[in-house]
Amino acid sequence: MLRRALAALAAPALAACSPLGLANALTPRGDVALAADIAHGPLPRHRHDLYRPAGLGAEAPLLVFIHGGNWQTGSRRDYGFVARPLARLGALVAVPDYRLWPEVAWPGFVEDTALAVRALSAAHPGRRLVLMGHSAGAYNAAAAALDPRWGAKPLVGGFIGLAGPYDFGAEEASPPAIFAASPRVVAAPDPLEGSCPLLLLHGAADVTVGPYHSRILAGRARRAGVPVRHVEYPGMGHIGIVAALAAPVRAVGLAQGDVLGEVRGFLAVQAS
Repeated sequence: MLRRALAALAAPALAACSPLGLANALTPRGDVALAADIAHGPLPRHRHDLYRPAGLGAEAPLLVFIHGGNWQTGSRRDYGFVARPLARLGALVAVPDYRLWPEVAWPGFVEDTALAVRALSAAHPGRRLVLMGHSAGAYNAAAAALDPRWGAKPLVGGFIGLAGPYDFGAEEASPPAIFAASPRVVAAPDPLEGSCPLLLLHGAADVTVGPYHSRILAGRARRAGVPVRHVEYPGMGHIGIVAALAAPVRAVGLAQGDVLGEVRGFLAVQAS
């Protein structure tokens, strides 16, 4: 009955990218401390939340998670259910906001992501910074991590993309005006020489952001000799890949793939 209730309640909430009260309420909190609403820039959306697990070591990485929402919705406050499990892997986790459409169009949200990376790197010197994102947030994160135009690439030691769109026409966005200044939207240049290692995870049944996006980026990385691990999960959709990180979803066996395990393995390899 609990499994059915969680599936019925969590799936629509996640699918709508709305406030994820259920997932957050059921996520254990005791061993992860939250420092909220930390400014890293001058504007209201230039804020981040910081999650610190108990016993965090000086050598632990800084994992920066960029939320999705079609560049139009979402808040850092909705993603404790993602940040806390990530922190329990032994990482300091930051979840920043960025400005959304229609307040800004491209490249404003990429610039905000790069600003957060630069500020967080300066605030936590000595920690290896890994940039991670889901959906639209994965695009922002990939652009900041892999494209030198945004001034953050040298600071990023690894990139984790969950169901990200990485190469598409502006007309594919809704509305297309979000990318009016860039008819062809490419998160990372080709070739990718000198880029950080990549972990690209995608649901094979994703009809919102097709899995070919991760295949394209993985191919560019391989051609450039950049370390990349690319995993597709059979039967998993667009929301399932981020839902698989949630403790309540994993606790009742509803996760469709070991996304958290892949992140753990990637962080361990980068640390070695």
